[in-house]
Amino acid sequence: MVFEKLKKIIAEQLDIDAENITYESSLSEDFGADSLDLVDISMTIEDEFGVEFPEDALENISTVADLVKFIEDNQ
Repeated sequence: MVFEKLKKIIAEQLDIDAENITYESSLSEDFGADSLDLVDISMTIEDEFGVEFPEDALENISTVADLVKFIEDNQ
């Protein structure tokens, strides 16, 4: 369930097809996300899942799997 919601968020934020998003997808390398995109995605995730990203958390997140793990660990 987390992955499906996350795919929708990423697809909307980055204007890409959700079908192209996998656990292994790199947000920056595969989809061209920059630091501002990651901040926007993290803010949407905070609202949707009720989690809060510490300031340095985004530095350790590069793939969709990293985001899923962060959400599951902090819900």
